[in-house]
This record gives sequence, C-alpha cells and structure tokens, in this order.
Amino acid sequence: MNAWLGRDEHGGARSQVRPDRLLPPHWRLDAIYATERPHHPSVSPGGSQIAFVLSSGSESDIYVVGTNGGQARRLTTDRSLASFWEDSGPEWSPDGSQIAYTSGDHTFVIAVDGGAPQRIPETSLGTWLDDDHLVVVVERKRTTRLALVDTTDPWPQPFGPQGGDVSQVRRTNDGRVLATFWPKDDRNRSDIVIAHPDDWVTLDGHPDRRALDAVSHGDEIAYVLEEGDWRAVYLTNIEGKEHRLLARDDADFGDLDWASEGQRLIAIRSHRGQGDLVTIDSAGKVTVLGEGGSWQTPRWSNDGIVAVYEDHETAPRLVLVTEDLNVSTLYDGAPVAVATAPHAPFERVVFPSNDGMEIEGFLFKPADVSKPVPAVVYPHGGPTSVYGDEWDGHAQYFIDKGYAWLAINFRGSTTYGVAFERANHDDWGIGDAADCIAAGRFLQSLQWVDEERLAIFGASYGSYMALVSLVHEENPFACGVAKYGDCNILTSWAQGDRPGGDDLERMMGHPSSNREAYRAGSPIHEIDKLDRPILIGHGEKDARVHLNQAQELVAELERLGKRYEYVTYPDEGHGFLRRPSQIDFYKRLERFLDWYLM
Repeated sequence: MNAWLGRDEHGGARSQVRPDRLLPPHWRLDAIYATERPHHPSVSPGGSQIAFVLSSGSESDIYVVGTNGGQARRLTTDRSLASFWEDSGPEWSPDGSQIAYTSGDHTFVIAVDGGAPQRIPETSLGTWLDDDHLVVVVERKRTTRLALVDTTDPWPQPFGPQGGDVSQVRRTNDGRVLATFWPKDDRNRSDIVIAHPDDWVTLDGHPDRRALDAVSHGDEIAYVLEEGDWRAVYLTNIEGKEHRLLARDDADFGDLDWASEGQRLIAIRSHRGQGDLVTIDSAGKVTVLGEGGSWQTPRWSNDGIVAVYEDHETAPRLVLVTEDLNVSTLYDGAPVAVATAPHAPFERVVFPSNDGMEIEGFLFKPADVSKPVPAVVYPHGGPTSVYGDEWDGHAQYFIDKGYAWLAINFRGSTTYGVAFERANHDDWGIGDAADCIAAGRFLQSLQWVDEERLAIFGASYGSYMALVSLVHEENPFACGVAKYGDCNILTSWAQGDRPGGDDLERMMGHPSSNREAYRAGSPIHEIDKLDRPILIGHGEKDARVHLNQAQELVAELERLGKRYEYVTYPDEGHGFLRRPSQIDFYKRLERFLDWYLM
C-alpha cells in the first residue's frame, strides 16, 4: 500500500494498459513535473534585487536574484506548498532589509540576510506600512478585514471597511494603503478604498462594476475600472475628487505598476487569451513592449521591467525587458528534456454553440493525421478564468502521443469582454455545458478527427463541465475525466471554503433565492443518464471542492451500476502538486484514454 494513495476503486471493468500503445516519443511525465515555475516577482526598494516564488516539485519557496542575473539565492526552506494560481508573492520592507510572505494560514517575516522567520498567526499578507508595521488581512465569519500588526507585537488591530472582503493591498507614499474592497451586498462590485488605522474612504465604486488594481505615485492613483465591456485605466488624486480616463481599448488592462519618475505605467493588456506587456504614458499613449503569450506581474526595476513570461512553447520564466526591448532570462526552470522537446502549435478556432453564441478554442493537432485521430475537449477551471497562450506540458504530452487537443473558452471565460464573462451567471451547467458539447461536435466535423473517439477532461470547474456534459443524452463523448470537481453545486456551496462559496454566490446568487438554478446545474440529479465510463480523481484535503463531492458522485454511480474509476490522494488539496500523486494520476489518465478511445 502506498501512503500517498487513498481510495482506488472502480465500478465495472477497469481500463487496461494497452501493450500496443507506447510512450510519446519526446515527452515524459517526470520532466513535466520537474519543470520549475517562478511567479509573483517583487522588486526591492533599491531596484536591484527580485524576490520571487519558485514552485518546484513539492516546494513553493522564496528566492532572491539580482536584476543582472546570477545565482538565485534561496531565502525560505519550509514554506507551504501552494498552487501558483492561488499563491501570493513576497513583499520587501521599505528599507529592503526584510521580506514578508504568507505561508499556509500565517504571515512570516524574514531578514533578507538570513535567519529564522517570525510568524504572525492566522493572517495573510497585505503590505508593509513602514519598516516596523505590516498591514495584513484577517478572516472572521466568512469576511476579511485589514489589520495593522507591529512586527514586535503581532496582535492584529482591524481597520478599514467592513461587510465584505479586501484584496490587492498596496502602500501609498503618505502612510496609507490602497485596497480593493468587495462588498457582500453586491457580488459583482468592487471599490477602490484608501485606508489608515484611523479612517478610510472610498475613492471609486459603482454598483455592479469592478474597480481594481490601484497603485499610487505621489498624489496620483491609477486603477482599473470596468468601462462598458472592457477594463480601462483611470487616474485620480489621493483624495479621489477627480477621475480621468487614461487608456481604453477592446481589451482588459490590469496588473499596473508606476515607473519611478511617475510618468509611465507598466500594464498587461489582455484579449482573447493572450496578453501584451505595455506601457502607458501620461497622455494615455499605449506602447507594446512584448506581444502575445502570457505575461504576469510586471514590475519596474533599475534595469528595466521584471515579469514572468510563458507561451505554448515556452515554460514559465522570469525575464527582464529593457527599454530597447531586449528580453533576457533571469530564471528558467525548464529541464533540458522540456526545453528541447517539440511543442505543437495551436490554431484558433471559432464554432457556434447551440444558441448561436460564438465560442473560441485553442486547437492542437498531432504530427501524424494521415488517418483520423482521437481527440480531447479540455474546458478550463474557474469558471472566471481563461485558457490562453500558455505552457501546458500535460497537453503537449498527449498531443505527442497522437491526440488532438481542443482547449475551449466557454461562456464565462475572461478576456472576451464583460458580457461574455457574465454570460454564465444564473446558468451554471446549462449554456456553458452546451459550449463543451458544441466543441465536441466541431471536432467531429474535422476530417482528420475520428468522430467516435472523443473524450472530455477537465479540472475543478472544468471537471464539473465534463460531468455536466456527460449526462446530456446527445453528447458526443466516448468517455470523460473529472479531476477534483463538483457534482452538486448546492451541497458544494455548503461544504467548500469561503472564496469558493463567494464565487458561486457571485454568479448564481444565494441558493435560498435561486434554488431551482442550483438544482438544474447539478449533474448528480441526472447520473442515471450517464452511459460512458468516467475517471474521477480527488484530493482528500481539498478545501475548495470538498472530497464529499467525489464521494456523493461515486456513491450514486455505484448505486446505479455505472462504469467508473475512482482515486483519491490523502495529501492533496485543490490541485495535484506532489510528485507521486501527479504522476500517478496522469498515468491513469493515459491508460484510461488509450483504452476507451481505442
């Protein structure tokens, strides 16, 4: 018995390893797992050093490297393992001597020159107020508040707005903090607030609209505001009395940071799953520094702009972009086996859903299509997220084996405009599931795809999409894979953590006022219609989608005598991050797809 393996069960015959199906010629699961991901860079006050999180195998520790490159120095050794999409970054103290960071449910402070970290319990990091005080976020009764902590006496003193949640906390030059505040009574609204332990005020906020990502320089504040169908950049003063549109496009701006002279902003401009790295000057002129792919967390340094970059053929790396548009790599964690492996390119495809709404996907074609090939529809998680031009080693593994791969941006995805992003509100599991089924129909229309050998596979909300699609009687899939997803969104609302529950309510309302929509969007009530084999994987420590969701599903499958394979991993949460469980799951996925798409 393996200690990292929990339940390993099946109903009906289990899929078998096919002796005629070999490993892909160029890709291996252990190399994908070993690919390190730098993320959340933070530039020191002097502008010459970068602290960043490095997700590498079973660790998510903080490293420091100079803007001129060189050897990265490991600062922490016991930070909690976290998925990069839910992790947070380090914060330098104003004098550059200390770094604060969140690990698990606590905030820590560590000296840059070394030493043992100091723990501030039951808080998450906001920012430094000065060299001796931190602004942290505390959670009580499913809401969060700002709190001030003296690093020598870590007893939080709450302040700022109440009755909601706070995020994106940044320090101002006058000893206050900017934050995004999400009121509970308007789930699709967020405000920009400026706060100090003695008082706070709202700088901008509008019903049913989101203001985000505020950054200050002197008396000027830049922030992002939903303007029509897109997120534009606005300026205001530190009192919030004047507001001026700075930049607007048919795209979403975000991730702002001021240059030291205060005349330019760095930003990411996102549209249709790709992001450009841009600057915006004081007149609103937008200049592209880096096109396409996926840019994350750009920050100014002495030598240029530090950011994380990836695309479909480039694993995530920490880079420096200079004024003359030279891009140099500060940290690249891809092993040689990944860096030299051929990466299949994508083609953007657009197809109509059942109601005529246009849905876009990223279609990857295997090298040999001399005869029709099997294919996988891959809906992303979220749902308020996007599958973009990003590195996806596991997709490349299966493409290298000969599978077509269609990653779709169903209704509810970001970077296609606010209206499209909200098109799944009050409609989970209905319109978006129709988009997934339409993706399968689109694949069937391609001469080089075998119309009878289609699968649907997703994780989190993508897992839910897979299950909802499979219970449709006219779905085109031969099998499906559900990786830590919901089966009953009503019970999941009660079982999951605060962020997950809040997100569900933001899109579906409270179940007491929208119970029929919750039931209509819960495939557990239609499992009797499921007549295709399904592979289910779940982490036993999952706080976002509780293990009870998998157990509820498996109990019903067992009662009805359905074909299923079910595996759990005792040490995993919402994301299979550890080597044994991640590789084990993808080996099971390989066996399952090879068998049922024979």
